[in-house]
This record gives sequence, structure tokens and C-alpha cells, in this order.
Amino acid sequence: MHSEKKFFLTVFLGIMTAMAPLSTDMYLPALPEMSVDFGISASLTQLTLTMTMFGMALGQMFMGPLSDRFGRKIPLMCGMAVFTAASFGACLAESITIFLAFRFLQGFSGASGIVIARAIARDVAEGPELTRFFAVLMLVNGVAPVAAPVIGGQILRFADWRAVFAVLMLIGMAQFISTLRYRETLSPVERIRSVGQSFLKFPMLMRDRYFRGHCLLQLFFFSSFFSYIGGSSFVFQNVYHVSAQTYSLMFGGIGIGLFLAGMVPARLAGRVCDEKLLEISLFIPLIGSVFLLAGFLLNAPMMYTLLVLFVTIVPLSVMGTASFSLALSRQGRNAGAASALLGFSQMILGSAMMPIVGAAGDSNPIPMAVLMLSGYVLSGAVYWMMIRKKGGSGNGK
Repeated sequence: MHSEKKFFLTVFLGIMTAMAPLSTDMYLPALPEMSVDFGISASLTQLTLTMTMFGMALGQMFMGPLSDRFGRKIPLMCGMAVFTAASFGACLAESITIFLAFRFLQGFSGASGIVIARAIARDVAEGPELTRFFAVLMLVNGVAPVAAPVIGGQILRFADWRAVFAVLMLIGMAQFISTLRYRETLSPVERIRSVGQSFLKFPMLMRDRYFRGHCLLQLFFFSSFFSYIGGSSFVFQNVYHVSAQTYSLMFGGIGIGLFLAGMVPARLAGRVCDEKLLEISLFIPLIGSVFLLAGFLLNAPMMYTLLVLFVTIVPLSVMGTASFSLALSRQGRNAGAASALLGFSQMILGSAMMPIVGAAGDSNPIPMAVLMLSGYVLSGAVYWMMIRKKGGSGNGK
């Protein structure tokens, strides 16, 4: 691949995979304000995050197969166009019902960027090069969790939460224009014959024990991550009483950790096996979540909580790179469908965690810690039972 083409693809796909954090993290500092504006509970406010993630989960199940049938470019263009329109609708929504509907549509359409970006990476790379490509994507993607809440917090200094969705609309427009420059990476001869044929790949893929293990791993690990996403703004603003701007800087600091952790797989690709990276990235959050729960039970100070969250959250970049590389490296023409299943697994349970985090009220941090610990425990169990014992074999049943 020419260096110029690789650079464009890296930046282009990095931003596409960042559609999820851009859609969620940018307005996290505004959640308490939005709760007051709409006159709704913390749990219902967190449902606005749930609808987006649920839309992204379902959207990937459709967009992945469509990209296997029609190529990557057309579904991407359609997705970015609808994402732009949905962001505009969310900006103008006057009722929580209408806002939730636009949030679902925003997530559904934004899923095209998430799932198709990973399929494009599989189109152009394999083996250690694929691992490096995913690592670079995670690195570029790591900018979004750093920048998004900081940008959102600064927007709130001069405007209300609706301005955040105006910015998301502009991002959607920019990505639509960038898609016009993208050159198709899935040739007509490599495409499947029908969308139905691609959907039939789902049960076939799930019969593969090893691949199914990675789907379950993504399911449980990201349920912990989205519990943090849904609960952290209320924990820091309502329990520790920091401002929206201060919270955005804290969230951005953890995002910097994600960004830096994303460099690890790229530097170690070919020298340290993906299985070992995956194992380490599962162990650290498990221990960290135990300390987090203990800290909340003992009324630990804010700096303790912030430090423990940092250590617990940042291995996500390593886990994502290693797991996706291992799971997709064996899928070839099924990359779109396989990426869709993995992406669906990331989002579906995580979307349900957000309102559950707020069920005990907006000033109780315990539910967030318990849900995070539970997800990491289940992730570790899946790894030991379905991934590690197979030693990388993709043929286990």
C-alpha cells in the first residue's frame, strides 16, 4: 500500500471508528444539564445514551452485510448522510421522546462508520500488519475520548447542550465529504451474491467456538466500559461536586491514557503474541475494578477514584486491538459480517447498562462499580474457557 493512501485510510478510518465516542462522550458533561432541561430522572437521561448504543448495535448488524454485498463506499455515504440529518434533528428536539428517536437513528447510521472501517482494514491488511493497522486505528480513535468531552465541556461554557449536536452534524458532513475521496477496497468479484447470503454467515460464525468467545468477550468487557461512560459524569459532578468543565478534563485525562495504551500493540506486533496482550489487558481492569468498588464503599477521596479508574479503563485500547485482530484474521470474505457481530456484541449489553447505573439515583456510585466488576469477571471467565484453551484455533466447536 502506498504511504499516501495508507495515511489517508488511517485518518479516515480512525475518525470513522471514532463515531461511537464522538456520539456519546461529547455530550457527557451535559447530562446533568439535560436532565434538568427535560425535567427527567438520571436513569431516563442515561437512556439517551442507551438509545444511541442500541442503534449502533443494530446498525452494525445491517451495515456489515450490506458492505459485503454492495462494497464499502455506498453504505458509508448513506450512513454519514443520515447521521448528519439525525444530529440536526436531535439538536432541535423539544421533547425527550423525539430526542430519543433521533438518538437511535444517529446511532444506527453512525454504525456504518464503525463496522465498515474495521472491514476495510481487513480488506487491505492481514497478519502482523493487520494488528498494526488495528493498533493505529485505536491510536487515532483514542483522540476522540480525549477531545470529545473537553470540546463538549467548552461548548457548555458558551451555549447549551444543543450546540453539541450541531457540532456532531458538522462532523457528519465532513465524513460524508471524505467518503467521496475514498476508493473502494472490496472489488466486485470479492463481494457476496446477496445480502441474505451475508446474513446467513451470522449463524455460521457463531458456531465457531473461538469466534463466539471473542464476541462474548467484547459483550462483557464493553458492558463494564459503558457502565463507566454512563455513570462517571454523575459520580464526579454529583458525588464529588466538580463542574462540567472539570469533569470533561478528567474524562479527557483517562482518554489520554487510552490513546497512549493504543501505541503498545503497534510497537509489540510481531514480537509479543496477541494472546498474551489480550490476557494482560483483561487482568489489569479486573484488579482495578475491585479497588474501585472498595474505594466507593470506604468513601475514598476523589483522586483515589480518578487514579483507579485510569488504571482500570486504559487497557481497553490493547484489548480491542488484540481481540479484533485475532477474531478477524481468519474471516477473509466474511470480514463485514464478522465485524458486525463483534461490534454488535460491544454495544448491545453496554447500552442496557447505562440506565441501570442510574437506577439507584444520581448520587450513588456503587451500581457503576458493581456493574464494572461483574463485566470484567465474566470477560476473564470467557477468555479462560473459550479463547485461551483453544490456543488461537479458529476451528473449535
